[in-house]
Formats: sequence, C-alpha cells, structure tokens
Amino acid sequence: MAKALSASTIAALAVLVAAPAAQAAPCLIATLTGTQSGPPAFDGLAGSGTLVRYGDDANDCSDVLLQFDAGRGTVMRLSQVGVQPMDLDAVFITHIHSDHVEGFSDIAQLRWFFGSQLPKLDVVCSDDAPSPAGFVLSCRKFVAHIGDAYLLSGATAQQATEMDGLDPAGPAPLMNVIAFTPTDDAQVVWTSGEVAVSAIRSTHIPGHASFRVDTPAGSVVIGGDASNDVTAPPRDTSTSAQVEKLAEGADIIVHSAVHPDLAPEKGSGMPPLVSTSVPSMSNTTSRKLSPPRTDRSERRRDASRTDPRSAPCARAAARPRAVPT
Repeated sequence: MAKALSASTIAALAVLVAAPAAQAAPCLIATLTGTQSGPPAFDGLAGSGTLVRYGDDANDCSDVLLQFDAGRGTVMRLSQVGVQPMDLDAVFITHIHSDHVEGFSDIAQLRWFFGSQLPKLDVVCSDDAPSPAGFVLSCRKFVAHIGDAYLLSGATAQQATEMDGLDPAGPAPLMNVIAFTPTDDAQVVWTSGEVAVSAIRSTHIPGHASFRVDTPAGSVVIGGDASNDVTAPPRDTSTSAQVEKLAEGADIIVHSAVHPDLAPEKGSGMPPLVSTSVPSMSNTTSRKLSPPRTDRSERRRDASRTDPRSAPCARAAARPRAVPT
C-alpha cells in the first residue's frame, strides 16, 4: 500500500502547481524602413526612416511602435513587416528636409482613412526654429497643413462622402503635435509605460534633433543627419559630439553616412564618411535586442572611443543613408 504523502510534500506540490509561467522576455526591434538620401529616386530605396518596436517575446515586440522620420515609401516598408500607420503610437521627426518627411503624408492620410476612431497620433518634433536666412522652419505648420492638397482640391470632401466617419477636415486634426526646444543636454520628450524617448540638439539645419529610445530590453539612438558642430574643414572629425553624448551606453545607433567624394573635404556641404560599410538596401533591415545583455559597465567599456573618426559609442551601429554616386 502506498504511503500517505507528507504535509511537506503536499505543500511542495501545491507550490509547483500554483507557480506562474515564466514571464516573456522583453524585446526591442529596430528596423530601417528607408536608407535613401536626398531627393533622387535610386534603386528602389525608400527615404530615411527607422521603426522601433518594444514589447516582449509573447507579443512579437508590439506593445509600443515608434516611427522615426518618414521618408518616401515609408508606408510600403512598414507593410513589409506587418505594420500599418494605424498601429503607430508616435512619429518622431529629426528635421523637415523632404527626404525625411515625404512619407508622412501617407501615414497621415491612411490614419485618417482607416483610423479616425483611434486616439490622436503623437508627432514629436522641434518647436519653430528661425533660420539665419530669415524664415522659420515649423514642424507645427508642416503637420497642420499636411492634408491641404487634398482639402483644397476637394479630394477629402469626396472621400468623406464615400465612407462614414471620416472627418471632412482631413488628417491634421487627428495629429497631436508635441513640440520641444532642442537643448545641449538630453531631455525626455515622450513616454509610454516603460519606454522613454529623449532628444538632444544636433547640427544640420535649424531645429534638427537626435533621439534616444530607452527600454528594459535595450536602447536605440537615431542620429538623423547630425554632423560635427564645426560643419567644414579644418576639423578633426565629422562625428557629432552631441550624438556621442546621447549615445553613451546605447545598444544600437542609426546614423547617417555619405560617400567620401561628397564630403566637404572634397568641396561638398555634406559631412565626411564615418564608416565605409554602408549597406545598399531596397527592403527593410532589422536588429532585435533581448536579454541576456552585457551589463552597463561592460557596454561603457565597449563604447570607449580611441579613434576620433570611429563610430559614436555603441555596440552596434547602423547607418541608413546610401547616396548614389
């Protein structure tokens, strides 16, 4: 006859039965949605943009979806990884050069057409920035007038008659602009749960800002088109000290690079190349972060920079601008 189970054994079994399943590991995915620089169309490349997704392994990193810049073709590239404009929690704009924002109209129009019932889409960008040439670069106005061509042509009114629930004012009222003044030190400009996005002033055009995303799974820095504060030779390096400061201890940097022949040392107004390994990408490219990771002290050691022409501090550096020659 089997012996009766002891009280301690029963208690142990009860603990095993009641023990919760292992928690899903947090994860962070950075996807380059575009790598083309400047106005030209080249080899099917989409314009500048980076999708950052945070969540856990159980939901395919889909708790928070953030798009940084939205160059030409961004919506098409997002669709390749199963993301629609209606899925985005926020769009961040480093600056309003057309190669970084041409695709924002698509995001806004599709959000209006298919997501009018959703909360407003946060659009995070610099506040109005005066140019030395006498005009003002205004992200606020860019967003406010994003649907004007459709409004003034009657296209918006026509679509509003074809589908119930569409705002006849177009997509602009569905955007929530969060504007900030870029500063020399990083400042938090957007948060959602465990995700915090910081911004810092960086040199390119008035109002240019670089961003950093911090999550429990890791961190990503989006440098935009930032270059050295000294924009032309003589100088030791083209590397942005501001981006380096923002990127201390980061896991991934997404930053710009151009061909050496387009550098100011050769007569161009563009910054010289930081890395020669610029990928030519016609589709999206992703990097996923999830534990285990090296601790912060090890990352800081990895990030130490001895060559002033090396990449800003990070264990991985992706540079999304491939310029045709």
